[in-house]
Parts: sequence; C-alpha cells; structure tokens
Amino acid sequence: MTDPLLGGGRRPARRVGLAVAILAALALLCCGGGVGSYLLTGDGESDDSLFNSAFGCGEGGIVDASKRLPSVGAYGETQIRNAAVVVNVGSDMKVPFRGWVIAVATAMQESALSNLPHLGARNDHDSVGLFQQRPSQGWGSAKQLQDPKYASRKFYEKLVTIEGWQQMALTDAAQRVQVSAYPDAYAKHEPIATQIVNLLTGGAARAAGNSTKARCATGAEIAASGWTVPVRALIVSGFRTAERPDHDGVDLGASRHTPIRAAAAGQVITSRCDVDRSGRLCDHDGSPSTPGCGWYVKIRHAGNFVTMYCHMIRRPKVTVGQMVAAGQELGFVGTSGHSSGPHLHFEVYDSSKGDKIDPVIFMRNVGAPLGGNP
Repeated sequence: MTDPLLGGGRRPARRVGLAVAILAALALLCCGGGVGSYLLTGDGESDDSLFNSAFGCGEGGIVDASKRLPSVGAYGETQIRNAAVVVNVGSDMKVPFRGWVIAVATAMQESALSNLPHLGARNDHDSVGLFQQRPSQGWGSAKQLQDPKYASRKFYEKLVTIEGWQQMALTDAAQRVQVSAYPDAYAKHEPIATQIVNLLTGGAARAAGNSTKARCATGAEIAASGWTVPVRALIVSGFRTAERPDHDGVDLGASRHTPIRAAAAGQVITSRCDVDRSGRLCDHDGSPSTPGCGWYVKIRHAGNFVTMYCHMIRRPKVTVGQMVAAGQELGFVGTSGHSSGPHLHFEVYDSSKGDKIDPVIFMRNVGAPLGGNP
C-alpha cells in the first residue's frame, strides 16, 4: 500500500509498547464527555486507568481534596492537595480553565506547591504562602496569605483583570500578576501543571480555554493547556505506520493556501527552505523525488517540546527568534519538498531527549485533537 502523501520522517521504526499501542487505539475515538474526575474508591485508592487519564475535558467536576490524592512526579500528596485547593478556588470563582493551569504553574515556580512560612534570612523579602505574595505589597496579611484559599483567590482576582490573559503565553500572564525578578521561569512548569489539572479534574486542561463550561476544545479553539490544532483537516498518513515506519509525523490533508497556525506559544527556531538556501526550489511544487520539508518552521515550546510544520507553499511568515502565540499564522499549506500533494506534515518531539512523539496522542492529551473536516 502506498500512502497518498509523502513527508518528513527519516528515523527507523521503534517497537511500540503495549500501553502506547492501547492509547493510540483509544486516541482514534472522539473526545467526549462523561469520563469523570480523578476517581477515588471507597478506601481512598486511586482508579487512575488509562482511559481516565487519556480522555475527558473536565465534565466530572472538581476533585474532593479531603480524600487521598496521588503524587505527580516530584510533587507529593500534600503538594497535590494544595494544587487541588488552587483549582477548586478557580472553579468557585468561575475563572476559565486556562486560569487554573496558569495558577498551578505559578505556585509550582514560587513555592513548589508548598505553603511556605516566612523563611527568615532565606526569605525573598516578606514573601509567604503558595504564591510567595508579600504583605508589604498589599496582597494581605501574612496570616491571610498562608491560607491557600485566600492566596489563590488573590492570585485569580489579579489575573482576570489583565486584558487578553487567556491568549497570552503562560509565563507572560503569570509575570503580569507576580512581577517576578525571573519573568521567564514560569514556562517550564506548564506541561506538569497541565497534567496535574487534568488529573484532578477529569481533563479540564483539555477544555475550551475561554469558557467555564466543561467541554472539549474544538476547531481552532485554544485549549486550557495552551494548545490548538495547526490546521483542521483529515489525517491522511499516520505516525510510523507499517507502510511508512520512518514517517515521524502525521500528514494533514488540508488544501493549498490553508493557513497553518502555531500549535502553542513559543519561539521560532527554524524558518527556511531545506531544499536549497535561496528558497527557489521551494517556491514551486515538490515531488516524491524532491528531498526535504520544503518551506518549513520549527517552534520550541514550554517543557522543551518542539513542533515542526512542513511543505508550506511559500516562505513562512515568521522568522528565527520570533516569539509566537498559540494560533498565530506561520504560513500556508502547500506541497514544496518531498511531497506528492498539498498537505501539512506535522511533527512533535521532546528536544531534551530527541524523541519523536506520535502527534495524534500528544495533541489529544493537550486537548487539541487532530483530524476532522475543516
């Protein structure tokens, strides 16, 4: 069998573990409701099944923070309980889901999700609590700021006054609230904050980012995780299939001139033609015998994730070093480079490890599922 469209991949196939294979199969299903929040059995043991971790968009409600909670990476139960308080306060205040992710990531940076007292000589001025807020700057008394509910409410009250906060990169929104000496420090926490919010709420970080109603993001909406689809189009060739084991991304069969959008906020690290330096060979249609991605863009995102967008019809609209927002236009679908028809070849990988990731699974988990009619 020959795939209808050719693109990008070059690496050899790897054995796919059973869990990944199951998740890949589940990812073909529609992102639907009714999954529920992080489930707790009567004796407090977790029921963190593959299905529950893979689906849901917050329909199950908020976690009961009085029950036993799981650890997440380096964050123990006490820290996750504090995250649950942050999320629950956001829910009570009807702050859109994106705000929950921003708030949890901010508390991760400021206190590692620990309700810190005044630390004496080691303290940053008079900062206390989950968000290291300062009584001297009008956040409240030291006693009030060591109440996680109070501290969370004060954070959200400031966040929602910032014009356009839902469209900002997480680190920019957090910085506008915190006015930190390290304004870029928040971004690295976004992936784990997203994971924690999803775990506690049945997937609220996969929900539409501009709403307080629990529903999956659709079309070009930006999910609360900060991710969106690069193009809305059917998947015409998958990731490392049996027929194309070196195909390191997916091909989305969008028509010529369809806008290609950044899947998340980040910095452009590549924007060029990889067929020749001048770009002349990318300014017309490629073919199965033409090498490379044609006109393409790479973006580095929070958590060292990188996305790649291949086969644009002409020079990209963005340049190396430029910061882009989620959903910002990068260029237009074409068929330059190693391609047999108009489409977007889309890849995701972890730059810290060099591992390519199945974009279908990755984008499903961040609430921006690929595929579907434009």
